[in-house]
Amino acid sequence: MQQAKQRHRLDAISAIARRLTCGAGILALGACGAMLPRSEAITDGPWQTFEEAQQALDRVVTHKTTAADLKDLGLDPASNPNIAILLYSELLGRYINNSSTVASALDAGVLECLRVGTRCRGYEVDYHVTRRTRYGNFLADLFNFRRKTEIVGWRFKAVVLLADDVVVYKATGGQPAIHEFEESNNPLGPLQGAGERVFR
Repeated sequence: MQQAKQRHRLDAISAIARRLTCGAGILALGACGAMLPRSEAITDGPWQTFEEAQQALDRVVTHKTTAADLKDLGLDPASNPNIAILLYSELLGRYINNSSTVASALDAGVLECLRVGTRCRGYEVDYHVTRRTRYGNFLADLFNFRRKTEIVGWRFKAVVLLADDVVVYKATGGQPAIHEFEESNNPLGPLQGAGERVFR
């Protein structure tokens, strides 16, 4: 009788221990979601938001802002690696790309720049910030069965044309808010594509 009671007590303790272990495992797997990879791609530059970049271009005034003024606004190819210099030949290819292009269809500022020949040059701004965060089931992600990624950020683009170092044309665009989701499903998990690797 004493042994039966003792065995019953041990079984009860063992059951409680199993439940605690199982609960701890579930909590641990839930916490593992925070261990999923995150990555960030930020181009080096003076702006933290799309609005800051737009405000810098808003201060550019055609037929008034000079190349020196652009430096003060952070629009200097020498110090901002996200600004490319467009030469006259590149601008010709971009705006007069074939014989059917009608000059009258082009902006007056573009024509003014092209008329001065090699004294015409452009600045092309391409600035972007993206953050990629994986989310979802940790084990499914770890073993490559299913991976979900959230992508957020913004992208700013602009073109400024200068004739004799004075701005004669500007245009801005881009995406103020990027919010995308990617999902990949691999039924074979870590074995997905193994056959292709073997027979290469």
